[in-house]
Amino acid sequence: MTEARLASKIWINGLCRVVAAAGGFATVLRSGDPVSGAILLVLSERGANQRILERVLSLDGGGQWAQIWPQASETVNEILPYIERRARYDPDIWVIELDIADGERLVAQYSGLG
Repeated sequence: MTEARLASKIWINGLCRVVAAAGGFATVLRSGDPVSGAILLVLSERGANQRILERVLSLDGGGQWAQIWPQASETVNEILPYIERRARYDPDIWVIELDIADGERLVAQYSGLG
């Protein structure tokens, strides 16, 4: 039996409101499929320390947020080309930028994973 999930657009709107209420900044960089589009979160703290999280399936069938960028060979200047490559392969993908301290913790709590 599959677990019901919120539509991507609704989940993202809620996340943006939670980030704003916590004193951070959230913006949609790329809109994807409103119902089932995958979501990339570009996290930073005061514009620095950029990294990308993506929700991935765990072995128990649930989900968890995993840092997928940067990898050892990548630099901050490569973030936009990375996002463009992903969008070419998955035109339904959402890209959301969050600028807030301890973004991973906030995302995990909002997702019910933390």
